[in-house]
Amino acid sequence: MDYQAITLVIRNSVAVITLNRPALMNALNTQMRAEITHAVKAAEKEARVLIMTGAGKAFCSGQDLGDSGSAAALDLERTLRDEYVPMLKAIFDCRIPTIAAVNGPAAGAGANLALAADVVIASEDAYFVQAFTRIGLIPDAGGTYWLPRQMGAAKAMGAALFADKISAVQAERWGMIYETAPAATFLAHVQGRAAQLAQGPTVAYRQLKKAIRGSFENSLDEQLALEAKLQGRCGQTRDFQEGVVAFMEKRPARYEGR
Repeated sequence: MDYQAITLVIRNSVAVITLNRPALMNALNTQMRAEITHAVKAAEKEARVLIMTGAGKAFCSGQDLGDSGSAAALDLERTLRDEYVPMLKAIFDCRIPTIAAVNGPAAGAGANLALAADVVIASEDAYFVQAFTRIGLIPDAGGTYWLPRQMGAAKAMGAALFADKISAVQAERWGMIYETAPAATFLAHVQGRAAQLAQGPTVAYRQLKKAIRGSFENSLDEQLALEAKLQGRCGQTRDFQEGVVAFMEKRPARYEGR
């Protein structure tokens, strides 16, 4: 696919999707959503970890309100159902670990696009804002799902009602994101994190995501059964065999991702 609104680069088993509309702070339009969906599905077939980031000074400013010519022309229900849901599901269901590298402001649907990733790493000068109530809307693009799970109900409700800017540092303290990094070393830090995952036991990562996500709906007995089932799959991999041998030989494991 010839991408126009994003770029996709795959190198050393690391795929990098860059939202590439910097003049509009990488606002999401129909084309960008379709391209992200396609790129995620392509990346998971060729890479072992996926990074999403933004070109220029912003990560993503959210929905491009001029995409349909006027706000009145926007069919928000259709747009969410037909364009956002496939994109968010592609990221959430991705078979490889996903990292949102939030290099700058992440607002509205842009903030929730980041939260769809497995891990969010933000530059210390970035911020998040659930800007929806500023224009008479509710959080969408998965915001009402991810926010209470990651911040707790009280923080999620306040963030949504007041539409306050939440600094990256505050977001880390609240458990909304995994970690922050200084702006000067942000890119190198993210690349190092991605390289670590790209060299890791890919099958185990996939089962790990299933186990943690399942825990929100399962009873203890159900979760213990799920753990046993998924661990059984991990125990049949070549990476498990290599991990044990490397441990016994006191050397770094050389995982193949299978």
